[in-house]
Amino acid sequence: MDLPVDEWKSYLLQKWASLPKSIQVTISTAETLSDIFLHSSSLLQPEDELFLRRLSKGYLVGKDSDAPFFYREQGNKKFQEKDYTAAALLYSKGVSHSRPNTEDMSLCYANRSAALFHLGQYETCLKDIIRAQTHGYPERLQPKIMLRKAECLVALGRLQEASQTIGDLERNFTPTPTLADVPPQTLQRNLHHLKMKVQEKENLTETFPATLAKTLEDVALGGENEQLSNASSSVGLCIDPLKGRYLVATKDILPGELLVKEDAFVSVLNPGELPPPHHGLDSQWDTRVTNGDLYCHRCLKHTLATVPCDGCSYAKYCSQECLQQAWELYHRTECPLGALLLTLGVFCHIALRLTLVVGFEDVRKIVKKLCVKISNKDICLPESNNQVKTLNCGRGESEKNGNRVETPIPGCDANGKYDSNYNAVFNLLPHTENHSPEHKFLCALCASVLCRQLEAASSQAIPTGVNSSQLTAAVTPELCPDVTIWGVAMLRHMLQLQCNAQAITTIQHTGCKGSIVTDSRQVRLATGIFPVISLLNHSCSPNTSVSFTSTVATIRASQRIGKGQEILHCYGPHKSRMGVTERQQKLRSQYFFDCTCPACQTEAHRMAAGPRWKAFCCNSCRAPMQGDGVLRCGNRSCAESVVSRDDLVSRLQDLQQQVGVAQKLLRDGELERAVQLLSGCQRDAESFLWAEHAMVGEIADGLARACAALGDWQKSATHLQKSLRVVEVRHGPSSVEMGHELFKLAQIFFNGFAVPEALSTIQKAEEVLSLHCGPWDDEIQELQKMKSCLLDLPPTLVRSV
Repeated sequence: MDLPVDEWKSYLLQKWASLPKSIQVTISTAETLSDIFLHSSSLLQPEDELFLRRLSKGYLVGKDSDAPFFYREQGNKKFQEKDYTAAALLYSKGVSHSRPNTEDMSLCYANRSAALFHLGQYETCLKDIIRAQTHGYPERLQPKIMLRKAECLVALGRLQEASQTIGDLERNFTPTPTLADVPPQTLQRNLHHLKMKVQEKENLTETFPATLAKTLEDVALGGENEQLSNASSSVGLCIDPLKGRYLVATKDILPGELLVKEDAFVSVLNPGELPPPHHGLDSQWDTRVTNGDLYCHRCLKHTLATVPCDGCSYAKYCSQECLQQAWELYHRTECPLGALLLTLGVFCHIALRLTLVVGFEDVRKIVKKLCVKISNKDICLPESNNQVKTLNCGRGESEKNGNRVETPIPGCDANGKYDSNYNAVFNLLPHTENHSPEHKFLCALCASVLCRQLEAASSQAIPTGVNSSQLTAAVTPELCPDVTIWGVAMLRHMLQLQCNAQAITTIQHTGCKGSIVTDSRQVRLATGIFPVISLLNHSCSPNTSVSFTSTVATIRASQRIGKGQEILHCYGPHKSRMGVTERQQKLRSQYFFDCTCPACQTEAHRMAAGPRWKAFCCNSCRAPMQGDGVLRCGNRSCAESVVSRDDLVSRLQDLQQQVGVAQKLLRDGELERAVQLLSGCQRDAESFLWAEHAMVGEIADGLARACAALGDWQKSATHLQKSLRVVEVRHGPSSVEMGHELFKLAQIFFNGFAVPEALSTIQKAEEVLSLHCGPWDDEIQELQKMKSCLLDLPPTLVRSV
């Protein structure tokens, strides 16, 4: 996903292995990125590009004139089954393959409006009705769509507009019913029904004032930070010879305090699980739903009603405005390259988009400004920060002839301000010396391929600020110097992203069939680059938490941070998710450092026991088992014999497989069978797993969801409280994971009308989630609605679970 598809990676690695040793050495020992790029790109042959082109053709991102009818038919089947969400998504796929101003597009929009109407999304339904009419919706079908429009307007309380629409229907279609595809009697009956609805609403006396749409105010950062954009005044920027740049608390910070709020400088939606490459003529269109079908490709807003690019079937947006902005900034260049970019991976896509958003002239200025030397054949880019000899904040200090000299921190402007701009992005370290020669070769050839495409691009596909003369087709196989600058910049960005890319995540709510208690999971939605957040150093037990709203990341303190203490972020390897050995290996391979955070140092001294959420227990006395290959009971008075770790691991794998089967039964709504299988798994788990083992919690959580779907709220709460204990041990009492589990428990108490327990759990869940997500989080909003509802309940409905 981040890197190119496996076939292209394997092809390039074989190409590297087949190169003469002298060429490998030349690339491996190159001192500058320009040398790496120029040496590598000179090796790109026509047959290489032909192979890549064949791979790219497997991804169908163009318009297919036969697809709209197929997706419309599939959507109609889901609509008849009353699965309106699935229907809307299938109609969206039909829209994405339709050409503008065609009956195909108008019919797909109209059908989608019907699905949205049944989902209660009246405003979005109205937009789709307008889109259908704009793209030539057939005259004979107009009464059907205008009736739907009037229904939406009535539901939204826009009665004057509803009356106008009803009047238009009466004037245009009632006198000449042959023009309409709706039987005259049906049309008259529906119009009469709508008129009655309008009259009822007009006569209705409002007891309460009309509800106003609540605008979510941006949560303000605490005070303006003159040194660091998008950060509160509680945060300072420092530099150190060993740590590099990092952030520190300039005053005491309380849990939940907002520290950084930054919009991604550039983000690219992760395509998710793409359909297999299409290489045959008889392949069917894919009906699976991916992130690309659910989220705007520019702002990442969730929507069932995407607006597609006119030129391709892949890029989709939440509105015409987002579509237009994306087109002007970058998509007019990316549109014809869609299949190639999917083949080359997200990092390559981000590297290209960075240069397109900034514009070639600004890229060239930054490159030239920061280069030590430039000639037609050599572009030398800085590889490391200016380092200082003592800890300093704001600006670095070094010594020259015995005198202290202020050194601007890399990425800051002349006034020492660090802004979230391209200068800051460019100064993020690529760690060129740490990447393997093979990886640098792969990235250089991917950038070179894109440069060849940019050379061949027409002037219409060139971003604002770039003169067409700068991208004229090369007359020789060698790249012209201007495009070389572009290629070197993209290579730098690809190398930077391994250590500086930020996964943009979202919480997706799920639940077993028939259950009104939602489960949630964090999914990776996109990859972005955040210059300020990239300054945070890693800890396996961080003191901050990150959350996302569309492309905006917010960093909050998850615990008290004292003045002068470093502000730390987790890069992924967290102490509650993996053991110290696995964390160290991952951080070393991806981020090129050995972690010495307190969590790693503490855990290193007790590695033999392992984390509690992975521990086995004695079958006789329930004490934890200890050892490496051979395990013994930790209770010295226990006579239990030794057990092989391999045997217990094999037993755990069998248990995991059984739990997986039970979870599928849950998803399919086979609740009784799921409960029976999970109960057996629970008995098995208790015989050899520690009470706080992660699998014990997973089984309890599954039983809680199954019992909730069956309406047995008391049993559901009992099981979930056992899961909560496991989550607390593993992740901590104030973790975001604990917040999500408390949210589920609150739902169970709420549905069981256990008011005291529900109100207590709601308060705990709000406190925990507020530390990580802020007041406008969906789960917090839902908790507040539950609280309001419970406080209004009559005493006769209140009972205890």
